[in-house]
Amino acid sequence: MKIFVTGTAGFIGFHLARRLLADGHQVVGFDGLTPYYDVSLKRERHAILKRCNGFSAVEAMLEDKAALEEAVAAFAPDIIVHLAAQAGVRYSLEHPETYVGSNLVGTFNLLEAARLHPPRHLLIASTSSVYGGNEKLKMPFEEADRTDFPISTYAATKKAGEAMSHAYAHLHELPTTCFRFFTVYGPWGRPDMALFKFVSAIERGQPIEVYGEGRMQRDFTYIDDLVEGIVRLMDAVPEAGRPVEAEGVVDSLSPVAPWRVVNIGGGQPAGLMDFIATIEKILGRPAEKILLPRQPGDVEQTFANAGLIEALTGYRPTTGIDEGVRAFVEWYRQDYLVRQD
Repeated sequence: MKIFVTGTAGFIGFHLARRLLADGHQVVGFDGLTPYYDVSLKRERHAILKRCNGFSAVEAMLEDKAALEEAVAAFAPDIIVHLAAQAGVRYSLEHPETYVGSNLVGTFNLLEAARLHPPRHLLIASTSSVYGGNEKLKMPFEEADRTDFPISTYAATKKAGEAMSHAYAHLHELPTTCFRFFTVYGPWGRPDMALFKFVSAIERGQPIEVYGEGRMQRDFTYIDDLVEGIVRLMDAVPEAGRPVEAEGVVDSLSPVAPWRVVNIGGGQPAGLMDFIATIEKILGRPAEKILLPRQPGDVEQTFANAGLIEALTGYRPTTGIDEGVRAFVEWYRQDYLVRQD
């Protein structure tokens, strides 16, 4: 198939594009290579993809509506996967304007391009952060749970993206799936993410900052599991009036549009201190920990109900944190550090 992917120089987009190319698809990647973190890492990801048959890249910003529409029109994709966004909860406290530009204006521009050149299926990245201040006492989070109380600008813009995509799906009969990520990690990850920061600091003998005094829990999702979920969801095209039927599963299919939202997470949350202990074990050295209060915008726990994705695709993430952290450390030591030298 012809698959248009935004954010291919980013962590998740790079892995998804590499998988799609390995499967024999044609991929056009659209990325602005913004300086939110080390641009050289983004360029290295793109360089790897450019060595693959079937890949071409367009370097432009999502806010450039003409460039985005031109790229989609020229490629005429069968599927569009919209991953590009300004990420990070904490960064949104300092620079909320970047989230409005990328996540609101950029997503609107992508929806307009999809309206003018409709794909068979539009898939849009959301986040577990949209569950925000949900006061549900019993975990895990289900797609049908309320997401009306975001507690960060990042979460608010991703929730808005879901809402905008639903309107477009309804108005223009545009089959759309939004998928919510749960703390994705793995090789080629972002330097601002916890695993990268922890490993880098511990390897250099520096202390690590542990927010929430280490009491937080996360449903850590290994990157290969996430990519597998996205790839399988491509074939799960929503159809209005045809919800999935599976015992104990509540489909999030819209009553008025070919649109649904799906969690991609394993449903096996781990405590932050357990995660750090796994890193210490694999690195073979202890971490000096500085315990700090929970940051504004951070939720205390994420926990995915994976019933819907399993009902739709027969798959749910299964990689344990020991295996996932080990793969990251191997990449960090054998690839990342070598290139830094």
